[in-house]
Amino acid sequence: MKGYGLIKTMRVRDGRIPFLERHLARLGRSLGELGLPKSSQDVAALVRPFAGTGDAVLRVEVRDGRASVTVRELPTLEPPAVITASQPHEPYPHKTTERDRFDEAATEADVAEADDALLLTPEGWVAEGTVWTVFWWDGSALHTPALALGILPGIGRARVLEIANGVEEARAPEPALRGKTLFLTNAVRGIVPIASLDQAPVPTDSRTSELATRFWP
Repeated sequence: MKGYGLIKTMRVRDGRIPFLERHLARLGRSLGELGLPKSSQDVAALVRPFAGTGDAVLRVEVRDGRASVTVRELPTLEPPAVITASQPHEPYPHKTTERDRFDEAATEADVAEADDALLLTPEGWVAEGTVWTVFWWDGSALHTPALALGILPGIGRARVLEIANGVEEARAPEPALRGKTLFLTNAVRGIVPIASLDQAPVPTDSRTSELATRFWP
């Protein structure tokens, strides 16, 4: 349909764009699976000139066969206070411009004086944040929501699965996260601990810090 598009959000870090080839590959797959026209421009050629801008965020949008790039500052990397969104998650297997449910959750977090929100499926399973994947430690095991729940197969999520041993994909209700160490990840922030969930402090874990040091290639 006209006006419908895809988004890629990339980090510029130390004069490089980490995971650029992965971003481009996933963009191509999503365009093909959704039947959307490919960009008439070379997306790689559009973004590479921004690699020397220091730390920044590039937002690439491909819509109606045209690509555009905008630049913004890196968001805060401080551990966020997160709430559980009241609106249920809707399947989001591709990073499209149709993001109303995530925008509503972010607004709800802002009204609650929190930094961000975690969405649950209509059945009550933990899904994903507004722009990130959630992970949690349970004993010796690291867990994350299963892709079958309709969450985004993000670049950051895939990277954590690579560097952490034996991550378990789970269908977990929100109470299963209480008292656990939580962290979020995406291809802009890397790995960031979550400070609190619904005002309850989240304990720290040195294993999260260790993974964070290995996240960026």
